[in-house]
Amino acid sequence: MDVFGAIKGRRSIRKFKKDPVENEKLNKIIEAGIWAPSAGNLQSWEVVVVKEPELKEKLAAAAYLREFISQAPIVLVICANKRVCSSIYDKRGSELYCIQDAACAGENMLLAAHALGLGSCWIGAFDEELVCEIINIPDLLRPLALFPLGYPDEKPYPPPRDDMGEFVHQEKFH
Repeated sequence: MDVFGAIKGRRSIRKFKKDPVENEKLNKIIEAGIWAPSAGNLQSWEVVVVKEPELKEKLAAAAYLREFISQAPIVLVICANKRVCSSIYDKRGSELYCIQDAACAGENMLLAAHALGLGSCWIGAFDEELVCEIINIPDLLRPLALFPLGYPDEKPYPPPRDDMGEFVHQEKFH
């Protein structure tokens, strides 16, 4: 699959088969995150791999009862590492760059999952403090997204997209 095929073909998957995700595929997905661009190549993000059913159920509840999260074989919790980036870039590193780094890594992981025949969904709506409590995330990290991950049991249609002319500006904002 070429990169443009992966970008246009990836969908948010909310129904998963019960089949387990092979460790080899999981490792390739995480490795794709490692190769994402990051501020100063600091790679200021971390990921928690959650497979335990009870923890997945608690994460689903923390995500405002999105039950499909607990149905996925794996939930990846993508976290920004505020301390790593602030060590070089001070406040801008802890408030922005680490979030950008984690987002870049996360998108790489979503595309890699799709290319490997897996599905996922970027979940950003959740009780952050509760997620930290459930999986023991330390203060220096901030959970940014939950990625339920598994083999898709649905094939959603592509959503409509705006035309480039709606949001692309040349030279100056118009």
